[in-house]
Amino acid sequence: MAGATPSSSSCLPPPAALVDRTLHALGFRFTHISPGKVAGRLKVTETCCQPFNLLNGGVSALVAESLASLGAYVASDFRQVAGVQLSTNHVKAALLGEEVEAEACPIHVGRTIQVWEVQIRKMDSSTSGRNVLVSSSKVTILCNRQTSQAHKDYEDTIKKYAKL
Repeated sequence: MAGATPSSSSCLPPPAALVDRTLHALGFRFTHISPGKVAGRLKVTETCCQPFNLLNGGVSALVAESLASLGAYVASDFRQVAGVQLSTNHVKAALLGEEVEAEACPIHVGRTIQVWEVQIRKMDSSTSGRNVLVSSSKVTILCNRQTSQAHKDYEDTIKKYAKL
């Protein structure tokens, strides 16, 4: 991907496999990447469920930290990031077969620490198509380390799909 340039008019969402291998393995699809928001969708499959066919809380936490970390990476001008604290509240179940939408937005963007809020919602036909909150997370991220040259291809990939 060398030579990729930032694109603010990219119409196609990025292939999840290029952005986050773990989310890709779960079937996650990114719909938006920018310094102010990272969003995407996930169909609740058997792979994502706990034994009672409900979205596993660990999957919700994984999605939250992954989206917040990606947002922090972009917002910090592509500096190396690491999650240092994650708090998730699960408020409603998402069932096998349903689709959820996840959206991460920054609460605080500092030079060393960023704090992001991530909400996961599902469509509920009984509420006239409004999204119903499944979980809400706060993620604190350390973002003050320079990214190594070995990760330049990843930076170029993100720049290609992010709305900068």
